[in-house]
Amino acid sequence: MTDDTIIRIAARGDGITADGRHAALSAPGDTLAADGTLTHGPHHQTPPCIHFPTCGGCQLQQLDDQSYAEFVTDRIASALDGQGITTMIREPHISPPRTRRRATLHAEAKGGRMTLGFAEEKSHAIVDIKECWILDPRLFALVAPLRVLLRKLNFKRRGDVHLTLADQGPDILITGFAPEGLPAAEALVAFCEAHKIARVAFNDGMGPETLWEPDACTITLGGVPVPLPPASFLQATVDGEAALTTAVLDAIGKPATVADLFAGLGTFTMAIPAKVYAAEAGRDALGSLKAGANAARRPVFPEHRDLYRRPLTVAELDRFDAVVLDPPRSGAREQAVALAACKTPVIAYVSCNPATFARDAKDLCDAGWQIDWIQPVGQFRWSTHVELAAKFTRPSPQ
Repeated sequence: MTDDTIIRIAARGDGITADGRHAALSAPGDTLAADGTLTHGPHHQTPPCIHFPTCGGCQLQQLDDQSYAEFVTDRIASALDGQGITTMIREPHISPPRTRRRATLHAEAKGGRMTLGFAEEKSHAIVDIKECWILDPRLFALVAPLRVLLRKLNFKRRGDVHLTLADQGPDILITGFAPEGLPAAEALVAFCEAHKIARVAFNDGMGPETLWEPDACTITLGGVPVPLPPASFLQATVDGEAALTTAVLDAIGKPATVADLFAGLGTFTMAIPAKVYAAEAGRDALGSLKAGANAARRPVFPEHRDLYRRPLTVAELDRFDAVVLDPPRSGAREQAVALAACKTPVIAYVSCNPATFARDAKDLCDAGWQIDWIQPVGQFRWSTHVELAAKFTRPSPQ
């Protein structure tokens, strides 16, 4: 290997040579000449999508499967290394192409044309997508019909189109706009009937208003149908959710009582075969979790609680046999202080940001915890976004 060889892909997606130079759209094994010319190596594949690299939906389509999986693992290892932490990192789970069940597209009416797609990389310009290698085909099939629908609804501005696959079919929330008049209502009904839409809601700034929902929209989590508020957070792919859930259950074993912190709709709550205390700050999400658990008669005890302003205390945490947490990208620094001092035997930490995870892990490890293993999950295929699940325990006294 020479100094001009790309040896790894950095967190933002650019390749780094052995001598420290950076090259965009490169892959491990490529060579970077002094004049910036890039020669492709064995791990550089032809990007499958015609919109790459203009479209910001993907950043790493030039990587083959092996190098992309290595990138996912390296993102976590590098974050841990920055905090002086080493541990076992399992083989990553990578979601296949065309499996994303939720996405936000941008729409813009300009010059008599309706544009619908992802934003360009580092730009507000919209790529009018003609194909997509990450979206579930059932969602991508709606892109062209949605362009037609938005024109019929007299959409004349810029807004977002949130797409989600619910149990009943596609769920759509359009923001920044609300249709008016009988022709718009008729066009909307025809669209929904033709494409078997589960729900359509609009939010022009006053909150979502549902205009089509023949049957109550749900998402099944842990075998339990849970009411699905418009544009709710879900794990990006079904297989990614399954990989994270399997890791969480593996980590906690068979406890009698569990605290699920940042519980959301109940992704992990519903899968845990124990008494579960579920803390969540979002009222809509918590209401859905509660309704699903009650209907299924699950022993779930939900609480509306902002864990940034009011984290569980050490005394509260000590009541549980295991703790599961899945915080937002900012991590769980406020909660980590009490977790570090608690006597709970095991913690399963799910994260969508290796950097904040490593920061919180450092606090736990400094207090005597150890990371038994980390399971990387790459749900956002060909992006720099990486998720993980980790098991923390306290070493037995010698």
